[in-house]
Amino acid sequence: MRLFFHYLLILLKSQLQYRASFLLLTIGQFFVPFSMFAGLYFLFERFGQIQGWDFYEVALCFGIIHMGFAISECFARGFDAFPSLVVSGEFDRLLVRPRGTVIQVLGSKFEFTRFGRLLQSALVLGVALSGLTVHWSALKLLTLLFMIASGVLIFTGIFILAATLSFWTIQGMEVANIFTDGGREMSQYPLSIYHKWVTRFFTFVIPFGCVNYLPLMYVLDKVEGSGVLYMLTPLAGMVFIVPCLLVWRFGVKRYRSTGS
Repeated sequence: MRLFFHYLLILLKSQLQYRASFLLLTIGQFFVPFSMFAGLYFLFERFGQIQGWDFYEVALCFGIIHMGFAISECFARGFDAFPSLVVSGEFDRLLVRPRGTVIQVLGSKFEFTRFGRLLQSALVLGVALSGLTVHWSALKLLTLLFMIASGVLIFTGIFILAATLSFWTIQGMEVANIFTDGGREMSQYPLSIYHKWVTRFFTFVIPFGCVNYLPLMYVLDKVEGSGVLYMLTPLAGMVFIVPCLLVWRFGVKRYRSTGS
C-alpha cells in the first residue's frame, strides 16, 4: 500500500501542474451526471412514482451507484487504460519489476478530475437521505457504506475483466461498456422495475442487485421479518472481484510479450 500511495501522490502532483485544466475538467465531471439526475427528477415530477418507488428512494439508488462508479473510475483507471500498455510494450516493463502487476497497473493512471462526479453523487445522496423518512441505525449506516464499497469493487472487477481481454485482442473491447456504463445507467433504478431475467442476471452473474436493490430493501424497511440477509448482500458483491483477479492472473500467465 505504501507503493500505491506513492503512485497516487506522484500522479496527483503531475495532474496539478496544469491547475486551470484540472479545475475545468473537475467542474465538467461535476455536471456530467447532472442531466441524468435532472431527467430522473422530471420523470418523478410527471408520474410521481415508479412501481411503488418514490423520488427520494430512487435518488438514493442513483447516488450510491454513481458514487461507486466515480470512485472506481478514479482509482482503477489504470485497468480501463490498460490496452495502451500492451500495445506500447510498457506491460513488459511491469513484469520485470519486483511488485505485483495488479498494484502496478492500478498505479499507472488515476483520474482525480472524477472527484467532480463524486461530489455531485454525494450531493444527490445527501438530498435523498434528507428526504427519506427512515429510522436510521448504526447497522443501516454500515449497510450504506457497504453498498458504496460493493459498487466500487464490482465496477473495478469489470474494468479488470475488460483489461484481461487485451492479452488476446490487443485492443480493449467496447462490449465492456455494456456492463460499466450500461450497468451504471440500469442500476440507478431499483431492479424490481425490470423483467425477471434482467433482475436475475444482475443479481447472480454481475451482482449490481447486491449494491442497491437488496440492501436498499433493508435500509428502507421494505422486507418482512429479519433483514439480516438483505443487509449482508453487499458482501456478495464484494466477492465478485475475486474471480476477476483470478481471470487476470490467468491472462498474465498466458501473455507472450508485445507483438504476441
